[in-house]
Amino acid sequence: MLAIIAAVSFGLALILDLAKTGLGDVITVNTLVVLGLLLLALHLAGVGSGTRSFGWRRARR
Repeated sequence: MLAIIAAVSFGLALILDLAKTGLGDVITVNTLVVLGLLLLALHLAGVGSGTRSFGWRRARR
């Protein structure tokens, strides 16, 4: 899910850069790129994956 939001952020930054516009003084193209990189890094780190990679074992009967 974080990777999809990162892709949308990168796409919006590209469209704003090609149109040479901005969304005000706070949200610029660089802000959207940094946001996309942060979300991509969190995705690669496994944050928000919904599964645990340790500590879970199936009980045997």
